[in-house]
Amino acid sequence: MKLSSVLALATAVTAQQFSIASDDDIKKTAAAVAWDLLQYYHGNETGQTPGILPGPPASGLGPYYWWEAGAMWGTLLDYWFLTGDDSYNDLIMQGIQFQSGPQKNFMDPNYTLSMGNDDQGFWGMTALTAAENNFTNPPADKPQWVALAQGVFNDMASPERWQTDTCGGGLRWQVPFSNVGYNYKNSIANGCFFNIAARLARYTHNDTYADWAEKVWDWVEGVGYMGKNNDALYDGAHVEDNCTKINKEEYSYNNAVYTLGAAYMYNYTNGSSKWEGRVSKLVDHGFSTFFPNDIAYEPQCETSKTCTTDMKSFKGYLHRWYATSTSVAPFLRDKVLPVLKTSAEASIKVCTGGDNGRQCGFSWAAGQFDGIMGVGPQMNTLGAVSSLLITETHGTVSKTTGGSSKGDPTAGGEDTTTTKITTADRAGAGILTFLVLGSSVSLFGWMCFGDA
Repeated sequence: MKLSSVLALATAVTAQQFSIASDDDIKKTAAAVAWDLLQYYHGNETGQTPGILPGPPASGLGPYYWWEAGAMWGTLLDYWFLTGDDSYNDLIMQGIQFQSGPQKNFMDPNYTLSMGNDDQGFWGMTALTAAENNFTNPPADKPQWVALAQGVFNDMASPERWQTDTCGGGLRWQVPFSNVGYNYKNSIANGCFFNIAARLARYTHNDTYADWAEKVWDWVEGVGYMGKNNDALYDGAHVEDNCTKINKEEYSYNNAVYTLGAAYMYNYTNGSSKWEGRVSKLVDHGFSTFFPNDIAYEPQCETSKTCTTDMKSFKGYLHRWYATSTSVAPFLRDKVLPVLKTSAEASIKVCTGGDNGRQCGFSWAAGQFDGIMGVGPQMNTLGAVSSLLITETHGTVSKTTGGSSKGDPTAGGEDTTTTKITTADRAGAGILTFLVLGSSVSLFGWMCFGDA
């Protein structure tokens, strides 16, 4: 389906209530939501930068940080995979490749100085989605999908990133030591690393990646970022306290990123009881915490109406990654898919806003449009609706089951933002960050000001 036909279809859907009653209805609804999502993207226009959304906030150009564009391309990759609509494939290819960076590891010089490990991680996960969905491979002289993910993995596994001299290991939230948040080790940065390692293990059949996935999981559990039953995932802690004073805020994308990684480890280990138990506990906790009445909900900020632009996109990852988990860990299907359908039904009921009368809102449980529009709410509904087709696909691939993307185990390059930094430098940076934040600013508050 080409762009002109999608526009005609999207216009036709405007006149009717969105529906997910049949596969055809799901595809029509998803097509309209995807079209509206891309109206926020201008990177394919003259004078604009391919691959990014308007922003970052400090620039005055828009509210979006670099990472969210990477998440958007991942959402659209799944949209194509699940619906078969290739209308946006050229945009996807251009956007990801343009942001891959000279070292082919998503360390674009324009964003390196403000880079978070989670920012780079989201782009790395998107590259893996392209490989697993068997998306068209780039030209031979361009960075390949698996190689890009390996470049991100290699950066994260380096001693400059995985620092054992603080908290016994783990990734810091930020990459440059001068960034606010460098003295904070959090679940999402390490969750992205765990997710990438687990999926690379399954795609490449290389135990080195699986060993790292185990190592990251063990560190997150050991440091106390997981609940006692390996279910809750808390946000993180500061290195000055040896990661002992844990901020116990819970966010849905933390639960989802670990759930997907654990599901891939279950698949890679041929259905081991250890990973089956871990996946099950994460999903059970996810349902009780993030799906009240079987409708996706962000408890830390939705009721208080304090969700940042970043947080307004978390529900989409929750739906997409839970759905994919049922593909690689089929024992989850009967438990997960009915809930995702109920939640998706709620999501389309709030798509009644904007000038076209179908922009999607954020709070699905409200039952009506809440006035909140943007990339996040559109991605949320697109991910929820298109994921309903997960059982109609052949499932994600690996190199032995039809995957065609080529890897490069040596991908990545010297990380100039962290190399040659001494322990004293790190300590100094932590003290500086602490002083800048000030004791009157809560951890939750300052985290909301920056990248996810």
